[in-house]
Amino acid sequence: MQKKVAVILSGCGVYDGSEIHEAVITLLRLDQRGAHAQCFAPNIPQFHVVDHLTGEVSGETRNVLTESARIARGEVKDVRQLHAAEFDALIIPGGFGAAKNLSDFAVAGAACCVQHDVLLAARAFVEAGKPIGMMCIAPALAAQIFGNQVTCTIGSDPDTAAAINQMGATHEDCLVGDIVEDQARKLVTTPAYMLAQSISEAAGGIYKLVDRIIEMTQHDD
Repeated sequence: MQKKVAVILSGCGVYDGSEIHEAVITLLRLDQRGAHAQCFAPNIPQFHVVDHLTGEVSGETRNVLTESARIARGEVKDVRQLHAAEFDALIIPGGFGAAKNLSDFAVAGAACCVQHDVLLAARAFVEAGKPIGMMCIAPALAAQIFGNQVTCTIGSDPDTAAAINQMGATHEDCLVGDIVEDQARKLVTTPAYMLAQSISEAAGGIYKLVDRIIEMTQHDD
């Protein structure tokens, strides 16, 4: 039976939304593995809009769901429509949108909160015992989604790792092409562009993450 995987996006663009390479590689690998992917995003204003040519914050206002539709080619739904019972697994790519739109980690650090609709959707997968994959900065949300002592990685950045540990998770250093798995909680994480210096480096770990998530869904059959 074809596996169904939900993918939560956070906009479009590394500095203010989903990291496009990470999102596209995730969707590509899911398709290569024969899984059906459905994208979701919160229907909220972006934290801010960044000009990706200059790196400067612009005066524009944009919507996270609308911007995520750029990556999903229009096939994206409001995260409030995400029901864990309809899917086998959940994957959350990174990009600063995970820390600005899916949460306020970029501003609040260890005192951050996960966006309400995203938190409810993700926790439903945890409660159902279904696997979740998170990459790049997205594992900063893990403690609030899974609770204390969940093991995850963002690579090796000491400040981010310290904040993750302060929130109650356990950070484990990881090379760019590897994954960290919390077997008890069915969480798989990889550094992606927290460490990657090229799209090929990012793809190595993301492929491993997606492959492992698919394997875990098969174990549940």
